[in-house]
Amino acid sequence: MARDEASFSTAKGDPEQPWRKRPSTILWVLSLGQLITWGLVYYTFPLFVVPMERELGWSRDSLYGALSAGLLAGGIYVLVAVGLTLIYGVLHIINFAHGSLLMLAMYAVFFLWKLSGVDPYVALPIVTAGAFAVGFVLYRGIIGRYSHGKDENILLITLGVSIVADNAALLFFGGDTETIDVPYAGKIIEVGAAFLPLPKVVSFGAALVICLVLGLFMARSDTGKAIRAVAKERTGARLVGIDVERIFAISYGIGIACLGAAACLLMPTFYVTPQSGYAFVLVAFTIVVLGGMGSFIGAAVGGFLIGITESLGGLFLGEQLGQIGISLIFILILLFKPTGLFGARS
Repeated sequence: MARDEASFSTAKGDPEQPWRKRPSTILWVLSLGQLITWGLVYYTFPLFVVPMERELGWSRDSLYGALSAGLLAGGIYVLVAVGLTLIYGVLHIINFAHGSLLMLAMYAVFFLWKLSGVDPYVALPIVTAGAFAVGFVLYRGIIGRYSHGKDENILLITLGVSIVADNAALLFFGGDTETIDVPYAGKIIEVGAAFLPLPKVVSFGAALVICLVLGLFMARSDTGKAIRAVAKERTGARLVGIDVERIFAISYGIGIACLGAAACLLMPTFYVTPQSGYAFVLVAFTIVVLGGMGSFIGAAVGGFLIGITESLGGLFLGEQLGQIGISLIFILILLFKPTGLFGARS
């Protein structure tokens, strides 16, 4: 069976999948679908909220707030997961250094603010470009050079990079929790029945824009087409003259650049320690498995589902037990649909 529409591909003229002729169409459909989903959730939620309020004594405001917070958190999760799924889609390996590199990017944002007074949002292009350069050089200088073309070697190297990065951060930065104090951190805006933190709304919107730009880059640019060609068939791509190793490095760099962008969007409302990346990469891995390995759309849908699940779980079960819902989803998807919601079928 042909790959799902969300998977990487460069097939042309496939009569069964006409969307491949215009890959950007699916991106606009996804964006429109997100807007429709927001509206449907907002207006249909009271239909089952009212009975729950009456029977269980829950507050409608708290439910709306938790739902909105989950959607906002999902935007950041999508950005982190897209980087992870891009690396998997092209290199066909799980990047064990993903969380550690996110942590280093968060420290970069923190020190830009502390030493130079650069606002996290202003630092976004700087940190994103720097993260891409780090990812590109890391693959070219270490991962690609010493893996000898074996996927198992890449796994071990990324695990080693993670261990070195974590311990280096602990050595040079210490174990203290670092935060950024921005003047707009406490600002609240009203969206319907929910009162939402302004930085999270901005981060949500920025994450969606970044994902859309990345999708257009993958669909329209020559480099994006080459990336999809290598993801589809690396041997065939090499035969037609594509520098596969360079595409690997670019893909890895783009995946890490997503982490740089996520770090800038996180720091106005989050903290950083040498262990900060672990929580996000575990969630991102769950999202990738839920949506389907190598699927952009799966990462987007999975990110929002996991964000809402985490937020509602925290509301109903408490912060300590809020992760149970995510773990349950992870187990169920492995048991009943291991390929994920949008994964390729064998």
